[in-house]
Amino acid sequence: MLTKETILPLVNARLNRVLLIAQAALPEHQFEAFRRLILDEFGRAGLIRDLDTILGEPRQERHGPGGTT
Repeated sequence: MLTKETILPLVNARLNRVLLIAQAALPEHQFEAFRRLILDEFGRAGLIRDLDTILGEPRQERHGPGGTT
């Protein structure tokens, strides 16, 4: 049975290669914008949420302020 834990490493390996190629091909400011877009699309706001929905996995709720260290 496919799970998010088996799918994501395969996607991430290819995603890393795409980002490496983009970094070599794009000016720095364009690469940073591209990287943000790609990570949003393939991260919790995109692919991971879609996989949770398709596979019926519960979404993790966020509690407290995000992005603070």
